[in-house]
Amino acid sequence: MGFFSRMFKLREQDSSSPETTWAYEDNASELILDPEYAATLMTEFDIDAAIASHEEWKLRLHNLLAGQSSETLDPEQVAQDEHCPLGQWLKGAGREKLGSYPAFDMLVQRHQYFHVQAASVVALSQAGEHEKALQVFHGGYRHASNQVTLLLKELKRSLGR
Repeated sequence: MGFFSRMFKLREQDSSSPETTWAYEDNASELILDPEYAATLMTEFDIDAAIASHEEWKLRLHNLLAGQSSETLDPEQVAQDEHCPLGQWLKGAGREKLGSYPAFDMLVQRHQYFHVQAASVVALSQAGEHEKALQVFHGGYRHASNQVTLLLKELKRSLGR
């Protein structure tokens, strides 16, 4: 059972159940989403597009480090996690709907760290510190990117059941 699956358990639709209900038979700290509510969440935000967008950053940064990009990136802008669609959703509608889950806060924190690491790669590259930029790219950045992607995939799997 996946990480988000443990946090986002689904309940069969019951005419007397509200959008979300506590699962007394499970850990009382877990909130249960009924399938209709989960389906609504899936239509409000394109998780696949968020995953693809974050995967594109790997290519963009790789090309930057390989000298194959003429793109000018501002490290301060890259560090701002609320500028991308995922960050906007996490701080807005996503927080409203899923903010009570501990796993949601983990996704927010990993997403913020992703942007900090990407900005670090850009700043180091622009400062001519190519080896350090490569170390951050292959270390903290890749780790943060993988975590965001895995958490998004788990969220999608949990909501798509």
